[in-house]
Parts: sequence; C-alpha cells; structure tokens
Amino acid sequence: MIYEIRHLTSYAYARPVPFARCILRVLPREGDGQHVVVSQLSVTPRAAERQDGICFFGNRTTTLTIAKPHRELRIETISRVEVNRAATPFPALTRAWEEVAALGLTAQSLAPDSPAQYLYPSRLVPTVAEITTYAQESFSARRPVFEAACELMGRVRRDFRYDPEATEVSTPIREAFAQRHGVCQDFAHIMIAGLRGLGLPAAYVSGYLRTIPPPGQPRLEGADATHAWVMIWCGPETGWIGLDPTNDLIVGDDHIITATGRDYADVSPLDGVLVGPGSQKLDVKVDVIPVS
Repeated sequence: MIYEIRHLTSYAYARPVPFARCILRVLPREGDGQHVVVSQLSVTPRAAERQDGICFFGNRTTTLTIAKPHRELRIETISRVEVNRAATPFPALTRAWEEVAALGLTAQSLAPDSPAQYLYPSRLVPTVAEITTYAQESFSARRPVFEAACELMGRVRRDFRYDPEATEVSTPIREAFAQRHGVCQDFAHIMIAGLRGLGLPAAYVSGYLRTIPPPGQPRLEGADATHAWVMIWCGPETGWIGLDPTNDLIVGDDHIITATGRDYADVSPLDGVLVGPGSQKLDVKVDVIPVS
C-alpha cells in the first residue's frame, strides 16, 4: 500500500514571538515494514538555521532556529510512504512470557532496537503497581507472550473509553488509568507500563492510522489524526510486533510510523523553547490518502 500523507501543524500566538528554537519529529521513518518514497518539510516563517539528523532511536529530526518575530508558526509535511507488513506472518507460537522477560534482562546489545532499551521505567511511563496487577491477569504461568499481549490489548480496548476531553499530554498515566478515559497516547502508555511492570520490553510508537469512512460516505479531508501504539519484544526469534490497544489491532498496512521511543517524550512532534509572553492556539490537520 502506498500513502500520501499531509500533516499541517499551526500555532497562533496572542503576542509576537521574537525567537524560537525547536526540534521536529514529523517526517516518517524508514524501516519496520515501510519505505519512504519522498518527504518534504516546510516551515513558515523561514528558519534562520536548520539542521536535519537522526536521533538515537532512528527517528528523523529537524532542529530549527527562528529569529524573526512571528504571530504564527506553520509546519507542513507532505510524504509518500510505501507500507508492506501484510507479507510478514504473525507467529503461531512464541516463547512463554517468563522466558522472554529473562532473555530481555540478559540482552548484551545496547543498540536502539535492543530490548534492553525498553525494559525500565521512563520519563512518562513509571512503574505503577495497579497497572502491573491489571496486566498480570492476562499473563498466566507459561502463557505464550504474544497471545497474552494480544489479550491485554483487547482488554484495554474494552475497559477504557476514548475521550479526547478527558486527558492532556501532561496527564499522568496513573490518573488516566484510574478514570478509564483517555486517548491513544494514554492507552499506549498504560499498556507499556503493564508490560514493563512484568519485565517485558515494550516501546512507544507514534505515526498515523488510515481511517476508512462508512460505506457510501466520502472520506473527510483532515479527518485522520496522529496516532500512537505499542511494540512488544517477543523474543529473539520473533522480534518486535506492533499492537494497537486503542483499536485492538495487530499493526498492519494501515499504520504508518513516524517515530519510536520509550514513551511520548522521545517522539513528540515538536519540542523546544520560545521567547515571548501570551497564550497560544494549536491546530492540527492530517490527511492519510491511499494512492495505490
């Protein structure tokens, strides 16, 4: 499947901002079953300095310095990405989850995709006893890790209600877990916390999910959104598999990856510092358009 992705982020400021320095993670990454055919990024106002690079986790980054006073910051990406994960069969059987946890602890590699990078609490995913207990219900003794993780994913989908008004980016996962409301970021963080609490390596993934309109209805421009899901390490033979707890889906050709990391802090689309008083208004529009 080939997609054209258009992502527009705009910030409107109550007062002029004389200076801003930010790091963007908005361009799709290569690998993990996808190939970036072409991608381009435009920023208004034009940056005085721009540096493109790759972070430790393999995500594409763009560092900008904007020295011109501005009341609006506009970031637009247009990409074409080929996704082919359907050819990768899901494992009929994986190791018992206890074996996978033990193997993760003995991993020698410190590479970005090593399970050792995703075993321990991170900035936005601390160990929470209640979440570990919740996850434990799916991980009975000697149960295959992939089978247990899929059950946990389904339980998150059933037990939690998607509610964009319930949480913010800064809402702690303990609070989101207690109220059983939230968005894809919360559900991914909760599932990761549960898996890591059991000693299983789990990563956070951000990107896009193609939305399919009801039969007979046109697709709405700007109706797609950024999305988040989980990858769990299922042992050296199987490797990493993506699971989407918001939709109870094994990640396939409808998912397009922008960035991976330990939690949202590693993959946020925009980090940085701006100098200036006043409030700001954020607007995001995303289109994920299948072209073949």
